[in-house]
Amino acid sequence: MTSIGKIKKVSLRELWKKEDKDFTRWLEKNIEYLNEVLDIDISIESREEKVGPFKVDLFGEDNFGKKVIIENQLEKTDHDHLGKVITYLTNLEANTAIWITSKPTEEHTKAIEWLNETTPDDISFYLIKIEAIKIESQTLAAPLFTIIKRPSRESKQIGAEKKEYAERHILMKEFWTQLLDKAKGKTKLHANTSPSARYWISTGAGVSGISYSYVITNKYASCEIYFDRGKEFEEPNINKIRFDKLFKHKDKIEKEFSSKIKWERLDNRRASRISVDFEEIGLKNKEKWDEIQEKMIEIMVKLEKAFRNYIKQLD
Repeated sequence: MTSIGKIKKVSLRELWKKEDKDFTRWLEKNIEYLNEVLDIDISIESREEKVGPFKVDLFGEDNFGKKVIIENQLEKTDHDHLGKVITYLTNLEANTAIWITSKPTEEHTKAIEWLNETTPDDISFYLIKIEAIKIESQTLAAPLFTIIKRPSRESKQIGAEKKEYAERHILMKEFWTQLLDKAKGKTKLHANTSPSARYWISTGAGVSGISYSYVITNKYASCEIYFDRGKEFEEPNINKIRFDKLFKHKDKIEKEFSSKIKWERLDNRRASRISVDFEEIGLKNKEKWDEIQEKMIEIMVKLEKAFRNYIKQLD
């Protein structure tokens, strides 16, 4: 029967006293240890390749001919080495950066994760933990490489989604800035409203829990009267009560408004909504922003005028 022993950790400095002269030189000659863990065939071309005043520990190519830089650190990760990893990768025009450390910290782990999410698909960052182990009484020690962070299809997808989200927020604020500027000369309704990165902007209708809202998404735009007094008014639901009171005057309101209005009681939700929608036109149609904004302002003015007196009578 095969004997089973306990794994014992060995100080890295027992194997490699100095990071540059011992560990880096060892890894250069024994890169297959790392290749097995990464499932990448890296060939080392040079050690301490100069990048300006710096020297990258190891520089090579993978089996696809893409450049790889390796930065070693037998201590806890720090900002200095993170900066070096990025500097070497960009200046040597590498596609893969591998940061080997004995103690990856949470903040640097997150930094590598962020880099994998935000950089182009052909750029990869690996954070590798290095340990030394042996089996109880055995005299031979062995390196143990553990992948802490690596690139993945999911991380790149998450990065693309975050980028799209950020870009959409910038567009939102730009859209609302333009709309509010145009609205100043036509109505005071949203005069105290600031541009937002959200898909809506609102102002009170003079009764608590009722607001006049502009809405813009990638697919449609809308002008709304939104009823949402809050959770403390769910029983009885004041939003439905108010909606129903206005709905009794539907014909008169629509006659004054001179157009059809969308009445949504939203029975399965706390809130209710009355709106005028602009279908198949939205945030992505930047060439039509001016047209969209003018229409939205025109409808909002008409909506407020048609509902003003009825809303004032609500409790």
